[in-house]
Amino acid sequence: MPHGARPRSILWTDTNMHDVPLWLYFVGFLLVLGPLVFVHEYGHYIVGRWCGVKADAFSIGFGRRIVGWTDRRGTEWKIGWLPLGGYVQFAGDRDAVSQPDAGWQTLPTEERSHTFPAQPVWKRALIVLAGPLTNLLFAILVFAGFFMAYGAPALPPVIGGVQAGSAAEAAGLRVGDRIVRIDGQAIESFDAIPNMVAYDLGRPAVIEVERGGDRFTVTLKPRITTITDDFGNKADMAIIGIRSGPITHTPVGPLAAVQASAAQTWDIMRLTGKALGQFLTGQRSVKEMGGPLRIAKQSGEQASLGPTALIWFIAFVSINLGFINLLPLPMLDGGHLLFYAYEAIRRRPAPAEAQEWAFRFGFVAIVTLMLVVTFNDLGSIGVWDRIARLIG
Repeated sequence: MPHGARPRSILWTDTNMHDVPLWLYFVGFLLVLGPLVFVHEYGHYIVGRWCGVKADAFSIGFGRRIVGWTDRRGTEWKIGWLPLGGYVQFAGDRDAVSQPDAGWQTLPTEERSHTFPAQPVWKRALIVLAGPLTNLLFAILVFAGFFMAYGAPALPPVIGGVQAGSAAEAAGLRVGDRIVRIDGQAIESFDAIPNMVAYDLGRPAVIEVERGGDRFTVTLKPRITTITDDFGNKADMAIIGIRSGPITHTPVGPLAAVQASAAQTWDIMRLTGKALGQFLTGQRSVKEMGGPLRIAKQSGEQASLGPTALIWFIAFVSINLGFINLLPLPMLDGGHLLFYAYEAIRRRPAPAEAQEWAFRFGFVAIVTLMLVVTFNDLGSIGVWDRIARLIG
């Protein structure tokens, strides 16, 4: 998962450091990943039930079962010892990634009708799509709950401070200026400003400014700087050297809260997609990618700030989980959807050999990615520095 905070201020950072007890990283990780895996897999499960498909197993975690039971529908509910994901295995599946079992067609007619491979392509696609969509809907509900409880945040794109020696100062920006557009895109909230420039690798930005009823345009080049958060985590970001004014909260009803939370979710998805594109094109270093260990670290950090921060972080990770699972990579939900799209267009499934090779490629790609992010994660907690000091 691409890492890095979404800064509300892109000028200064807090230098106070928080100490996090070691046990809280583990507990925080379980509190974040466990519910999100359940939400994702339950999306698959419940839509599968609506479509008349029997689920043989519903697992949170992989590997040997720690605890579990079998319900009256014959579904085994279990918790595995490796808490890095989960799966629903439907009738007719050979394995946890929904590869069809060779013997499903020999089952009795009634039993075969409740298997996953026997369903029309639109039902299979709907069942697969339900997992990531449930993650996104979960995040929208969480954000909407916050907005209804505390009010929707209102932060107009008005400059509340300009850093001395910054790109903003060099361009002549002043306190009270209103940012109207950046690179032709309308700016409605100050939050959109760091979203436009902080992760865009320092490219020149064309900024339309409103001052005293007049409008003018400036072009400035954001400067790359290393941002350190309250826990000592560092990330390279492009800043223009401004900060916002005070934030206000406006009471909203359910509909407005859902609309605001949907917009928030879309913004996070868009930024995640932009960061992923930069990784794929080599514009951004893969060293910035994080995996389970980094999620555990951030989970503990957010848990140390209290339930509100942790729940907000859970919603953020849920969006990333939903987005990543929609990528068209074999073994992910998006890879299955790609094959179903082929089947819907060609009126026949993709050749079995092609699917098999695609899933082998997907397995190798995912294992390689896990090795890379694990290497990065170990570096982020100082393992390689400690080894280097021991060797030196």
